[in-house]
Amino acid sequence: MSGVRRRSVLAAFGGTVAAGAVTGTAQAAPAEASAAGSAAGAAPAAPVPGPGDAKGRHEREISALLRRMTVEEKFGQLQQLPWSWDTGPGGGGTEEATRAVRAGRLGSVLSIYGGKANNALQKIAVEETRLGIPLLYGFDIIHGMWTTFPVPLAQAASFDPRVAATDAEVSAREARSHGIHWTFAPMMDVTHEPRWGRIAEGNGEDPYLTSVFAAAKVTAYQGTDKGRDLAAKDRLAACAKHFVAYGGAEGGRDYNTVTVSESQLRNHYLPPFKAALDAGCATVMASFNTINGVPAHGNAHTLTGILKDEWGFDGFVVSDWTGVQELIPHGFAADGAEAARLGLNAGVDMEMTSTHLAVNGKKLLREGRISERRLDDAVRRVLRLKYELGLFDNPYVDEKAVVQEPTPAARRAARDTAARSMVLLKNEKKALPLAPGTGSVAVVGPFADSPDLLGAWAFPFAAKTAPAVTVLAGVRAALPGAKVTYAQGVDADGKDTGGIPAAVAAAKAADVTVVVVGEASALSGEAAARSDIGLPGDQERLIAAVAATGRPFVVVLVNGRPLTLGDWLGSAPAVLEAWHGGTEAGNAVADVLFGKVNPGGKLPVTFPRTVGQIPLYYNHESTGRPYDPDNKYTSKYLDLPEGPQFAFGHGLSYTTFETGAPKLSRGSVPARALRGGDTVEVAVTLTNTGDREGDEVVQLYVHDRFASVVQPVRKLRGFRRVTLAAGRSTTVRFSLGADDLGFWTNSEDGRFVVEEGDFDVYAGTSALATAKATLKVT
Repeated sequence: MSGVRRRSVLAAFGGTVAAGAVTGTAQAAPAEASAAGSAAGAAPAAPVPGPGDAKGRHEREISALLRRMTVEEKFGQLQQLPWSWDTGPGGGGTEEATRAVRAGRLGSVLSIYGGKANNALQKIAVEETRLGIPLLYGFDIIHGMWTTFPVPLAQAASFDPRVAATDAEVSAREARSHGIHWTFAPMMDVTHEPRWGRIAEGNGEDPYLTSVFAAAKVTAYQGTDKGRDLAAKDRLAACAKHFVAYGGAEGGRDYNTVTVSESQLRNHYLPPFKAALDAGCATVMASFNTINGVPAHGNAHTLTGILKDEWGFDGFVVSDWTGVQELIPHGFAADGAEAARLGLNAGVDMEMTSTHLAVNGKKLLREGRISERRLDDAVRRVLRLKYELGLFDNPYVDEKAVVQEPTPAARRAARDTAARSMVLLKNEKKALPLAPGTGSVAVVGPFADSPDLLGAWAFPFAAKTAPAVTVLAGVRAALPGAKVTYAQGVDADGKDTGGIPAAVAAAKAADVTVVVVGEASALSGEAAARSDIGLPGDQERLIAAVAATGRPFVVVLVNGRPLTLGDWLGSAPAVLEAWHGGTEAGNAVADVLFGKVNPGGKLPVTFPRTVGQIPLYYNHESTGRPYDPDNKYTSKYLDLPEGPQFAFGHGLSYTTFETGAPKLSRGSVPARALRGGDTVEVAVTLTNTGDREGDEVVQLYVHDRFASVVQPVRKLRGFRRVTLAAGRSTTVRFSLGADDLGFWTNSEDGRFVVEEGDFDVYAGTSALATAKATLKVT
């Protein structure tokens, strides 16, 4: 074991810009090296309360409360039930939850919002039950409440964690005003599967990038006092999900099987969760998948051994929707009682929606199949969060202060972040930006005048309260004196092509055409796996028809996952990846198209040429026969060019940049020194060689040439988004330490090593960077 003390990813990422220098560090925060956790069903001892601090006082009060609680009341605290939005307590679909609250046997409610409704139900819990324990309200506030920000995958494309933080701060302010205390976000499932719909909800294929964004979002949701200020009226408790390896689902089919080595688990899937916990994340959600044959909801190795014992997590683990129940169809539990026993003993502390713990818990306890110590541990974890949220002192919300719509400031933030998240994939002969004085523009395509730009997991009522600004509306606002025409061409499914002639006519009559194509929001997100990730139906026919006019045109993509772009890509002069951009999507698209914003986003995930290449990702291992175009007997496809359509980290600008070769502060460093916390500094010169100000993302990658466990050909270990004026240069600085040069082995007890050997250190503007230096670890 290395014994290296690790810093939080977010703190490590931070840097300053001064006197032409940009400082930063490449260090991340993988899991601590330590022994395996305790056996299933065991519970760590409660923290020793301090004599005077708030946490100590809370722990004493929790202990006193536990002594007063009946077994039924304890199991009630471990139960979460869903709510129907359109009714008050006891009406419609809320009877079960209302009865449980009145009996003092419900700890949490999900999907309830609105100050009046929340206060009414909370009043029952606080004023009409024996113990008066307040309810914890949770909701899926994934990328906005009333103000919808770009989907998280798009936010990652900004390569700027401030984008995720802005989303979280605005979302927390809006949601907490409604009495929501807890969001089931951020999702930090690293994935190599673009067919998987939930890729939209995460930050792509890289664990380091995801770690930085996870830490930023957790801190912004929860506050700044060591990552947490949960009693504040503009903060939410965060939830790191889905624990763990959910992004490895076979075939990209949701809820599917995951087979992963211990080394891959710890190097690839776990680092973002550790970063989130280092940032103070209050809760963790278990994942739907199996991990090497053991369902995550019943996996003691991950939930207790790693999460609670190795990492010392003192928050609580919530199941996903009916996750405990699903231990039965998984073939892991015979019935509900067995599912309850396996889930609780493995480390699940709260059951969402299904009720096996509440129904069977007392009998399981009496039979000795679960322990009173484990039960009290789970209840303590839930009560701990309620105290920290201030619910025992202030259980109600001010109904007069409820936020009912986006504020102007929130809309500005949504517009800025959407533009900052866009990626210019292609730009031949400077087709973009379009001239602000353009006389006529045709805006065509299934998403040209569609408000379906909020993306998957938008707040259920946001589309009605604050629908997305369409691209057509954004273009018209940007060019108030121009002639702007519209034709749909094809529908979103690509089935109705009857409008293509009208779109062609509009293109012929306009100075330039903007073709807006992509996916409906419903085609990404949960339960939205696609076997074909190209443009749906005959959308490509529309692009081909516009191209055939010979008139200038550009393509805007709106989508929640990487797409295979097909033959049309060759005919399109420029392609802008705009993602599902949220409330202000249309205005943000116009800002980029007409040059008000110079795009600087980068792809957080590989775009394959065809689904036949999947899984395709930059941080792969080398084979014994790596690709060689002159040797048939090497790893490649006979019918495809080598590599992706667009690589991880790719993204163009309206200006040009040059990055120099990385310069190391020293050419060698002892492994012992790295284990003791020593670092090697890396300096990279960046120059804006173009004629306008712009953003570039300097990216730092490392490759361990020879290791006892084969390492990826490249690993991202640092990045910095820099704004530079034309003709200016700056130096971007990073630090490489043990976390960047070491790795976790396949030892199940958690062994992190830093080995001697040679390391390639690459710097550039995508994963294809060629400039490098060599570092020797002795």
